[in-house]
Amino acid sequence: MKFSLKHTDHKSKARAGLVETDHGQIETPIFMPVGTQATVKTQSPRDLYELNAQIILGNTYHLYMRPGQELISSFGGIHKFMNWERPVLTDSGGFQVYSLKELRKIDENGVRFQSHLDGSYHTFTPQSVLETQWHIGSDIMMVLDECPSHDATFEYVEKSNELTLKWARIQRDLYEKGSSLHGYDQWLFAIVQGGTFERLREISAKELVNMDFPGYAVGGLAVGESKDKMYHTTDFCTDILPQEKPRYLMGVGTPQDLLEGVERGIDMFDCVMPTRNARNGTVFTWQGKVIIKAGRFKESKEPISENCGCYTCKNFSRAYIRHLLNTNEIFGIWLTTHHNLHFYLELMREMRKQILADNFTRWKKEILKKVND
Repeated sequence: MKFSLKHTDHKSKARAGLVETDHGQIETPIFMPVGTQATVKTQSPRDLYELNAQIILGNTYHLYMRPGQELISSFGGIHKFMNWERPVLTDSGGFQVYSLKELRKIDENGVRFQSHLDGSYHTFTPQSVLETQWHIGSDIMMVLDECPSHDATFEYVEKSNELTLKWARIQRDLYEKGSSLHGYDQWLFAIVQGGTFERLREISAKELVNMDFPGYAVGGLAVGESKDKMYHTTDFCTDILPQEKPRYLMGVGTPQDLLEGVERGIDMFDCVMPTRNARNGTVFTWQGKVIIKAGRFKESKEPISENCGCYTCKNFSRAYIRHLLNTNEIFGIWLTTHHNLHFYLELMREMRKQILADNFTRWKKEILKKVND
Protein backbone atom coordinates (compact mmCIF):
# COMPACT_ATOMS: atom_id res chain seq x y z
CA MET A 1 0.00 0.00 0.00
CA LYS A 2 1.12 3.51 -0.80
CA PHE A 3 -0.42 6.73 0.53
CA SER A 4 0.23 10.01 -1.25
CA LEU A 5 -0.90 13.31 0.22
CA LYS A 6 -1.98 15.44 -2.74
CA HIS A 7 -3.12 18.64 -1.04
CA THR A 8 -4.08 20.12 2.34
CA ASP A 9 -6.64 22.90 2.60
CA HIS A 10 -4.88 26.17 3.46
CA LYS A 11 -7.39 27.07 6.23
CA SER A 12 -7.88 23.68 7.90
CA LYS A 13 -6.44 20.18 8.23
CA ALA A 14 -8.68 18.82 5.44
CA ARG A 15 -6.62 16.63 3.09
CA ALA A 16 -6.94 15.09 -0.34
CA GLY A 17 -4.89 11.95 -0.80
CA LEU A 18 -4.52 8.71 -2.71
CA VAL A 19 -4.29 5.20 -1.26
CA GLU A 20 -2.92 2.63 -3.69
CA THR A 21 -3.55 -1.09 -3.09
CA ASP A 22 -3.22 -4.21 -5.22
CA HIS A 23 -7.00 -4.07 -5.80
CA GLY A 24 -7.09 -0.46 -6.92
CA GLN A 25 -6.78 3.15 -5.88
CA ILE A 26 -8.80 4.97 -3.23
CA GLU A 27 -9.19 8.73 -3.52
CA THR A 28 -9.49 10.33 -0.10
CA PRO A 29 -11.41 11.58 1.75
CA ILE A 30 -13.53 8.45 1.28
CA PHE A 31 -16.61 6.86 2.78
CA MET A 32 -16.63 3.05 2.95
CA PRO A 33 -20.06 1.38 2.66
CA VAL A 34 -20.45 -1.27 5.35
CA GLY A 35 -20.66 -4.85 4.09
CA THR A 36 -20.53 -6.70 7.40
CA GLN A 37 -21.37 -10.15 6.00
CA ALA A 38 -19.44 -9.73 2.72
CA THR A 39 -22.36 -7.81 1.23
CA VAL A 40 -23.66 -4.25 1.43
CA LYS A 41 -27.30 -4.82 2.30
CA THR A 42 -29.52 -4.93 -0.85
CA GLN A 43 -26.69 -3.69 -3.12
CA SER A 44 -24.91 -5.95 -5.60
CA PRO A 45 -21.27 -5.40 -6.60
CA ARG A 46 -22.62 -4.05 -9.90
CA ASP A 47 -24.68 -1.47 -7.97
CA LEU A 48 -21.60 -0.47 -5.97
CA TYR A 49 -19.52 -0.09 -9.13
CA GLU A 50 -22.25 2.14 -10.55
CA LEU A 51 -22.02 4.26 -7.40
CA ASN A 52 -18.22 4.27 -7.76
CA ALA A 53 -17.66 2.88 -4.29
CA GLN A 54 -13.88 2.55 -4.18
CA ILE A 55 -13.65 0.38 -1.05
CA ILE A 56 -16.09 -1.46 1.22
CA LEU A 57 -15.85 -2.72 4.79
CA GLY A 58 -16.36 -6.22 6.18
CA ASN A 59 -16.30 -7.50 9.76
CA THR A 60 -13.88 -10.13 11.00
CA TYR A 61 -16.07 -11.30 13.89
CA HIS A 62 -19.14 -11.92 11.73
CA LEU A 63 -17.19 -13.48 8.84
CA TYR A 64 -15.38 -15.75 11.30
CA MET A 65 -18.73 -16.89 12.70
CA ARG A 66 -20.16 -17.52 9.26
CA PRO A 67 -19.25 -18.63 6.68
CA GLY A 68 -15.84 -19.09 8.37
CA GLN A 69 -12.33 -18.08 7.41
CA GLU A 70 -11.48 -21.46 5.88
CA LEU A 71 -14.30 -21.27 3.34
CA ILE A 72 -13.46 -17.71 2.32
CA SER A 73 -9.79 -18.61 2.07
CA SER A 74 -10.58 -21.62 -0.14
CA PHE A 75 -12.03 -19.23 -2.73
CA GLY A 76 -8.78 -17.26 -2.78
CA GLY A 77 -9.99 -14.55 -0.39
CA ILE A 78 -12.97 -12.30 0.05
CA HIS A 79 -12.69 -10.56 -3.32
CA LYS A 80 -13.24 -13.79 -5.25
CA PHE A 81 -15.75 -15.10 -2.71
CA MET A 82 -18.08 -12.10 -3.16
CA ASN A 83 -16.97 -11.15 -6.70
CA TRP A 84 -15.75 -7.71 -5.68
CA GLU A 85 -12.62 -6.52 -7.47
CA ARG A 86 -11.90 -3.37 -5.48
CA PRO A 87 -10.30 -2.92 -2.03
CA VAL A 88 -11.80 -4.31 1.19
CA LEU A 89 -11.11 -3.27 4.78
CA THR A 90 -11.99 -5.59 7.65
CA ASP A 91 -12.61 -4.44 11.20
CA SER A 92 -11.00 -6.75 13.75
CA GLY A 93 -14.12 -7.47 15.78
CA GLY A 94 -13.02 -4.92 18.38
CA PHE A 95 -16.37 -3.16 18.19
CA GLN A 96 -18.08 -6.45 19.05
CA VAL A 97 -15.94 -6.49 22.20
CA TYR A 98 -17.91 -3.35 23.05
CA SER A 99 -21.35 -4.10 21.59
CA LEU A 100 -21.57 -7.75 22.74
CA LYS A 101 -20.35 -7.06 26.27
CA GLU A 102 -22.99 -9.37 27.75
CA LEU A 103 -21.54 -12.25 25.71
CA ARG A 104 -17.80 -11.83 26.24
CA LYS A 105 -15.03 -11.88 28.81
CA ILE A 106 -11.75 -9.99 28.38
CA ASP A 107 -8.35 -10.88 29.79
CA GLU A 108 -4.81 -9.93 28.85
CA ASN A 109 -4.62 -12.68 26.24
CA GLY A 110 -7.76 -11.81 24.29
CA VAL A 111 -11.54 -12.02 24.32
CA ARG A 112 -13.76 -15.05 24.90
CA PHE A 113 -17.09 -14.70 23.09
CA GLN A 114 -20.30 -16.62 23.37
CA SER A 115 -21.71 -16.75 19.86
CA HIS A 116 -24.81 -14.63 19.31
CA LEU A 117 -25.91 -17.34 16.84
CA ASP A 118 -25.76 -20.64 18.72
CA GLY A 119 -24.25 -19.97 22.14
CA SER A 120 -20.92 -21.68 21.34
CA TYR A 121 -17.71 -20.21 22.78
CA HIS A 122 -14.86 -18.73 20.75
CA THR A 123 -11.63 -17.02 21.78
CA PHE A 124 -10.23 -14.08 19.84
CA THR A 125 -6.57 -13.32 20.50
CA PRO A 126 -4.35 -10.77 18.77
CA GLN A 127 -2.72 -13.67 16.95
CA SER A 128 -5.94 -15.39 15.87
CA VAL A 129 -7.59 -12.16 14.68
CA LEU A 130 -4.63 -11.35 12.45
CA GLU A 131 -4.60 -14.92 11.13
CA THR A 132 -8.33 -14.74 10.38
CA GLN A 133 -7.86 -11.54 8.40
CA TRP A 134 -5.00 -13.06 6.45
CA HIS A 135 -7.35 -15.89 5.48
CA ILE A 136 -10.17 -13.48 4.64
CA GLY A 137 -7.74 -11.59 2.43
CA SER A 138 -8.79 -7.99 3.10
CA ASP A 139 -6.51 -5.28 1.72
CA ILE A 140 -6.57 -3.37 5.02
CA MET A 141 -6.70 -5.27 8.31
CA MET A 142 -7.37 -3.76 11.73
CA VAL A 143 -5.70 -4.69 15.01
CA LEU A 144 -7.74 -6.23 17.80
CA ASP A 145 -8.51 -3.57 20.39
CA GLU A 146 -10.90 -2.85 23.23
CA CYS A 147 -13.38 0.00 22.85
CA PRO A 148 -14.36 1.30 26.32
CA SER A 149 -17.81 2.80 26.89
CA HIS A 150 -18.07 6.59 26.78
CA ASP A 151 -18.77 6.79 30.53
CA ALA A 152 -15.92 4.51 31.63
CA THR A 153 -13.68 5.87 34.39
CA PHE A 154 -10.17 7.16 33.76
CA GLU A 155 -8.78 4.16 35.66
CA TYR A 156 -10.68 1.68 33.51
CA VAL A 157 -9.76 3.39 30.23
CA GLU A 158 -6.11 3.57 31.31
CA LYS A 159 -5.98 -0.20 31.87
CA SER A 160 -7.91 -0.82 28.66
CA ASN A 161 -5.47 1.38 26.78
CA GLU A 162 -2.52 -0.60 28.10
CA LEU A 163 -4.17 -3.81 26.91
CA THR A 164 -4.89 -2.41 23.44
CA LEU A 165 -1.26 -1.28 23.13
CA LYS A 166 -0.01 -4.68 24.25
CA TRP A 167 -2.15 -6.39 21.63
CA ALA A 168 -0.98 -3.89 18.99
CA ARG A 169 2.68 -4.74 19.69
CA ILE A 170 1.97 -8.46 19.35
CA GLN A 171 0.14 -7.96 16.06
CA ARG A 172 2.77 -5.56 14.70
CA ASP A 173 5.49 -8.15 15.30
CA LEU A 174 3.43 -10.96 13.75
CA TYR A 175 2.55 -8.78 10.77
CA GLU A 176 6.22 -8.05 10.15
CA LYS A 177 7.02 -11.78 10.08
CA GLY A 178 3.91 -12.98 8.22
CA SER A 179 2.64 -12.59 4.69
CA SER A 180 -0.53 -12.69 2.63
CA LEU A 181 -1.97 -16.09 1.73
CA HIS A 182 -3.52 -14.98 -1.56
CA GLY A 183 -0.75 -13.42 -3.62
CA TYR A 184 -1.37 -9.73 -2.92
CA ASP A 185 -0.32 -7.32 -0.21
CA GLN A 186 -2.35 -6.79 2.96
CA TRP A 187 -1.84 -3.87 5.32
CA LEU A 188 -2.38 -3.54 9.06
CA PHE A 189 -3.80 -0.38 10.67
CA ALA A 190 -3.48 0.45 14.37
CA ILE A 191 -6.34 1.91 16.42
CA VAL A 192 -5.87 4.86 18.79
CA GLN A 193 -7.97 4.47 21.93
CA GLY A 194 -8.16 6.35 25.22
CA GLY A 195 -11.75 7.51 25.52
CA THR A 196 -12.08 11.28 25.68
CA PHE A 197 -9.06 11.63 28.00
CA GLU A 198 -6.36 13.65 26.24
CA ARG A 199 -3.57 12.18 28.33
CA LEU A 200 -4.54 8.62 27.38
CA ARG A 201 -5.14 9.48 23.72
CA GLU A 202 -1.68 11.03 23.57
CA ILE A 203 -0.05 7.95 25.09
CA SER A 204 -1.93 5.66 22.71
CA ALA A 205 -1.21 7.69 19.58
CA LYS A 206 2.48 8.27 20.29
CA GLU A 207 3.21 4.64 21.17
CA LEU A 208 1.39 3.38 18.07
CA VAL A 209 3.22 5.87 15.85
CA ASN A 210 6.51 4.57 17.28
CA MET A 211 5.46 1.07 16.17
CA ASP A 212 5.26 2.42 12.59
CA PHE A 213 2.02 0.93 11.25
CA PRO A 214 1.04 1.49 7.60
CA GLY A 215 -2.04 3.46 8.73
CA TYR A 216 -3.91 4.63 11.81
CA ALA A 217 -7.52 4.69 12.96
CA VAL A 218 -9.17 6.76 15.66
CA GLY A 219 -11.46 4.37 17.50
CA GLY A 220 -13.69 4.52 20.55
CA LEU A 221 -15.79 7.47 19.39
CA ALA A 222 -19.46 7.76 18.37
CA VAL A 223 -20.27 5.48 21.32
CA GLY A 224 -22.38 7.94 23.32
CA GLU A 225 -20.10 10.89 24.00
CA SER A 226 -21.18 14.39 22.96
CA LYS A 227 -20.49 15.70 19.47
CA ASP A 228 -18.15 18.34 20.89
CA LYS A 229 -16.07 15.69 22.66
CA MET A 230 -15.98 13.52 19.55
CA TYR A 231 -14.79 16.38 17.36
CA HIS A 232 -12.27 17.61 19.93
CA THR A 233 -10.80 14.13 20.45
CA THR A 234 -10.53 13.60 16.70
CA ASP A 235 -8.75 16.94 16.31
CA PHE A 236 -6.39 16.09 19.16
CA CYS A 237 -5.47 12.71 17.67
CA THR A 238 -4.80 13.95 14.13
CA ASP A 239 -2.37 16.52 15.54
CA ILE A 240 -0.24 13.59 16.71
CA LEU A 241 -0.71 11.07 13.90
CA PRO A 242 1.81 11.26 11.03
CA GLN A 243 1.01 13.35 7.97
CA GLU A 244 2.30 10.69 5.58
CA LYS A 245 -0.05 7.90 6.75
CA PRO A 246 -3.81 7.50 6.13
CA ARG A 247 -6.18 8.26 9.04
CA TYR A 248 -9.48 6.46 9.57
CA LEU A 249 -12.28 7.56 11.93
CA MET A 250 -14.19 4.40 12.79
CA GLY A 251 -17.98 4.14 12.85
CA VAL A 252 -18.71 7.78 11.98
CA GLY A 253 -21.27 8.97 10.98
CA THR A 254 -23.78 11.64 9.92
CA PRO A 255 -23.10 13.98 6.98
CA GLN A 256 -22.16 16.67 9.51
CA ASP A 257 -19.77 14.24 11.23
CA LEU A 258 -18.04 13.53 7.91
CA LEU A 259 -17.61 17.23 7.20
CA GLU A 260 -16.27 17.90 10.69
CA GLY A 261 -13.98 14.87 10.55
CA VAL A 262 -12.48 15.85 7.20
CA GLU A 263 -11.87 19.39 8.48
CA ARG A 264 -9.89 17.81 11.34
CA GLY A 265 -7.65 15.76 9.05
CA ILE A 266 -9.48 12.42 8.68
CA ASP A 267 -9.19 10.54 5.37
CA MET A 268 -11.45 7.48 5.76
CA PHE A 269 -14.88 6.82 7.30
CA ASP A 270 -17.41 4.02 7.66
CA CYS A 271 -20.86 3.89 9.20
CA VAL A 272 -24.06 1.83 8.91
CA MET A 273 -26.13 5.03 9.00
CA PRO A 274 -26.86 5.44 5.25
CA THR A 275 -27.91 1.80 4.82
CA ARG A 276 -29.68 1.36 8.17
CA ASN A 277 -31.57 4.63 7.88
CA ALA A 278 -32.56 3.70 4.33
CA ARG A 279 -34.22 0.52 5.60
CA ASN A 280 -36.18 2.64 8.09
CA GLY A 281 -37.35 5.07 5.42
CA THR A 282 -34.99 7.98 6.11
CA VAL A 283 -33.01 9.44 3.22
CA PHE A 284 -30.28 12.07 3.07
CA THR A 285 -30.30 15.03 0.69
CA TRP A 286 -28.40 18.28 0.17
CA GLN A 287 -31.32 19.97 1.95
CA GLY A 288 -31.21 17.66 5.00
CA LYS A 289 -32.88 14.41 6.04
CA VAL A 290 -36.25 13.36 4.62
CA ILE A 291 -38.53 10.75 6.19
CA ILE A 292 -39.88 9.33 2.98
CA LYS A 293 -42.57 7.23 4.71
CA ALA A 294 -44.30 10.40 5.94
CA GLY A 295 -47.93 10.82 4.96
CA ARG A 296 -47.30 14.13 3.21
CA PHE A 297 -45.52 12.25 0.41
CA LYS A 298 -48.44 9.92 -0.34
CA GLU A 299 -49.21 11.65 -3.66
CA SER A 300 -45.87 13.35 -4.32
CA LYS A 301 -44.68 13.06 -7.91
CA GLU A 302 -41.29 14.57 -7.04
CA PRO A 303 -38.09 12.52 -6.67
CA ILE A 304 -36.36 12.27 -3.32
CA SER A 305 -34.07 15.10 -4.41
CA GLU A 306 -34.42 17.25 -7.52
CA ASN A 307 -30.68 17.79 -7.93
CA CYS A 308 -29.62 14.16 -7.34
CA GLY A 309 -28.27 12.12 -10.23
CA CYS A 310 -28.73 8.65 -8.71
CA TYR A 311 -30.84 5.94 -10.37
CA THR A 312 -33.53 6.28 -7.71
CA CYS A 313 -34.05 10.01 -8.16
CA LYS A 314 -33.88 9.88 -11.96
CA ASN A 315 -36.64 7.27 -12.20
CA PHE A 316 -39.00 7.15 -9.20
CA SER A 317 -41.29 9.42 -7.21
CA ARG A 318 -41.52 9.87 -3.47
CA ALA A 319 -45.06 8.49 -3.61
CA TYR A 320 -43.92 5.27 -5.26
CA ILE A 321 -40.99 4.77 -2.90
CA ARG A 322 -43.24 5.46 0.09
CA HIS A 323 -45.73 2.89 -1.22
CA LEU A 324 -43.00 0.24 -1.54
CA LEU A 325 -41.70 0.86 1.97
CA ASN A 326 -45.16 0.81 3.52
CA THR A 327 -45.92 -2.53 1.83
CA ASN A 328 -42.54 -4.00 2.87
CA GLU A 329 -41.38 -4.45 -0.72
CA ILE A 330 -37.62 -5.13 -0.95
CA PHE A 331 -37.26 -2.89 -3.98
CA GLY A 332 -38.19 0.10 -1.82
CA ILE A 333 -35.25 -0.61 0.48
CA TRP A 334 -32.98 -1.04 -2.53
CA LEU A 335 -34.03 2.38 -3.85
CA THR A 336 -33.51 4.25 -0.57
CA THR A 337 -30.20 2.46 0.12
CA HIS A 338 -28.92 3.21 -3.37
CA HIS A 339 -29.84 6.87 -2.98
CA ASN A 340 -28.25 7.22 0.47
CA LEU A 341 -24.99 5.62 -0.62
CA HIS A 342 -24.93 7.82 -3.70
CA PHE A 343 -25.40 10.88 -1.50
CA TYR A 344 -22.62 9.88 0.92
CA LEU A 345 -20.15 9.07 -1.85
CA GLU A 346 -21.03 12.24 -3.77
CA LEU A 347 -20.53 14.25 -0.57
CA MET A 348 -17.01 12.82 -0.22
CA ARG A 349 -16.19 13.49 -3.87
CA GLU A 350 -17.34 17.08 -3.52
CA MET A 351 -15.23 17.48 -0.37
CA ARG A 352 -12.16 16.29 -2.25
CA LYS A 353 -12.90 18.71 -5.08
CA GLN A 354 -13.21 21.63 -2.67
CA ILE A 355 -9.99 20.68 -0.82
CA LEU A 356 -8.04 20.58 -4.08
CA ALA A 357 -9.47 24.01 -4.94
CA ASP A 358 -8.49 25.41 -1.51
CA ASN A 359 -12.14 26.21 -0.91
CA PHE A 360 -13.12 23.59 1.66
CA THR A 361 -13.62 25.80 4.73
CA ARG A 362 -15.91 28.32 3.03
CA TRP A 363 -17.83 25.56 1.20
CA LYS A 364 -18.31 23.55 4.40
CA LYS A 365 -19.93 26.49 6.17
CA GLU A 366 -22.42 26.86 3.35
CA ILE A 367 -23.21 23.14 3.21
CA LEU A 368 -23.78 22.90 6.97
CA LYS A 369 -26.56 25.45 6.64
CA LYS A 370 -28.43 22.90 4.50
CA VAL A 371 -27.20 19.44 5.50
CA ASN A 372 -28.16 18.47 9.03
CA ASP A 373 -28.40 15.38 11.21
